[in-house]
Amino acid sequence: MARALSSMVLKGIAGIPAARSSRIVCGSFYDNGMKYSTTVPSDPDTHQDFRPTNKLESDGISLKDVVEKDVKENPVMIYMKGVPEFPQCGFSSLAVRVLNQYDVPVSARNILEDPELKNAVKAFSTWPTFPQIFIKGEFIGGSDIILNLHQTGELKEKLKDIAASQEKSE
Repeated sequence: MARALSSMVLKGIAGIPAARSSRIVCGSFYDNGMKYSTTVPSDPDTHQDFRPTNKLESDGISLKDVVEKDVKENPVMIYMKGVPEFPQCGFSSLAVRVLNQYDVPVSARNILEDPELKNAVKAFSTWPTFPQIFIKGEFIGGSDIILNLHQTGELKEKLKDIAASQEKSE
């Protein structure tokens, strides 16, 4: 019975758009008035088997290495408050809307999920605010800079080979 119930729950979650995302995201979101979360609170009364673990710590990977790998491996990487499908601040929402104009794959991490990740990203870019956008390994800036690049046409130039390679792979 437990297996059937868990199967029904997983099928229900799989139907939620944010759950089908291939992006590197985690967080909370609302759907039809219900709050869903991809994280589990750390509760001392929870059995050890069900407590959340930090996969990065158990793999021995530092957050600095995670940020470097994200920026290197993802043509467009955004560290933001929330997830692209459900931004948690206006600046993050603006950045996602601008990037979505170019039909390029956008990878993201929710900095609200991990204060240490937030600090690691700030140290990596030496930029104090979020969102932080990286294109082809280069730190671009925040939503104001992305918007300005979009308005001047420079963003189209920066993203054209990413969009072209995306079209070839489809």
